[in-house]
Amino acid sequence: MSRVLIPISRAREQVLAATVRLAAEPVPLGIALGRVLAEDVVAATDLPPFGNSAMDGFAVRHDASSGALRIVGESRAGTPAPLAVGPYEAIRISTGAPLPDGADAVVPVEDAREEDGTVTATAAAQAGQHVRRAGDDLRAGTVVLRAGDRLGAAELGVAVGAGAAELLCARRPRVAIVCTGDELRAPGEPLGPGEIHNSNAPMLAALAQQEGAELLETVVVGDDRAATERAFAQALEQADLVVASGGVSVGPHDHVKPALAALGVQESFWRVSLQPGKPTWFGTRGERLVLGLPGNPVSSYVTFVLFARPALRALQGAAALPPRASARLTRSLPRRFREQAVRVALSEQTGTLLATPTGPQPSHITASLLGADGFAFVPPGDGELAEGDAIEVERI
Repeated sequence: MSRVLIPISRAREQVLAATVRLAAEPVPLGIALGRVLAEDVVAATDLPPFGNSAMDGFAVRHDASSGALRIVGESRAGTPAPLAVGPYEAIRISTGAPLPDGADAVVPVEDAREEDGTVTATAAAQAGQHVRRAGDDLRAGTVVLRAGDRLGAAELGVAVGAGAAELLCARRPRVAIVCTGDELRAPGEPLGPGEIHNSNAPMLAALAQQEGAELLETVVVGDDRAATERAFAQALEQADLVVASGGVSVGPHDHVKPALAALGVQESFWRVSLQPGKPTWFGTRGERLVLGLPGNPVSSYVTFVLFARPALRALQGAAALPPRASARLTRSLPRRFREQAVRVALSEQTGTLLATPTGPQPSHITASLLGADGFAFVPPGDGELAEGDAIEVERI
């Protein structure tokens, strides 16, 4: 296989081409937050299902509502009035209560003067005033949510209004993370000479879980071929996506690629024209996806977002790639021989999207991730992009 660096776009295409959508399963609405719909949600009934009041006040007939109106009953939420409104009559009504038969307007309490069993409107009532019609929100039979939508709080509320109690969603992708390196120690452990804390494990786990993944395990293995192979063999038994952190280069202690080859994982690509993240590796075994990320923390973060995140979304049937936009740089950036994914803070000024780099960009400077809400893609080449130049950006 050629060792020519492939562009980011081509690498993403290969990842998505190998990704097979997961099966669907019914999920009770109460635990569906963050899940991805596998089918459209259609409103079973109108919402609201009946005409009701938008205000506390009095339900009236607008064409017979002048002068003192006799109060003949009350409509409360959950307890409709048992009688209709006649001419020059009113029914006391609460917000959300069903509109009584005959009524076509509501006089708010603040626009009414009540005295001796009658009420007088201080302003003429208009037809439809403060009335919510049946179906104003949702109409029965209409599609209110689409397959591929991720369920947030608003979507769950709409689904309830549409009459759903459970939703057909894609199964959550199962992810295993294997971190390699003799130097890695757990967060908070004392460090010996040459040792570092394993920041990639919690970072990658969080990124996966933010995409709705089920985290199976996070394993740390030393620079040992047999141990590396055992860790990947176990991960491949259950995971839809196996993520390796570190060990994907060609040094004498980089055992990830030979271990995966021995386990029958077919290499799709290795080395992307990307800074940071050149030694990114991707392969498959059947429908199992394996992504090998560089060990530097920023490289690991960037390549997960660019390649693993689209795979996790595609596994669930969601839109895999976010749209790109054009922004203006607020400071100059040098060009390199590889495409750069520069961490930037995005803002808007007088209708123009601005991209501001988040400080120094080397792959070991994790502080560059703080405050970043997008990547700005600097094309390969000579010279630099100047302040004010247009640049493609993608929100993180």
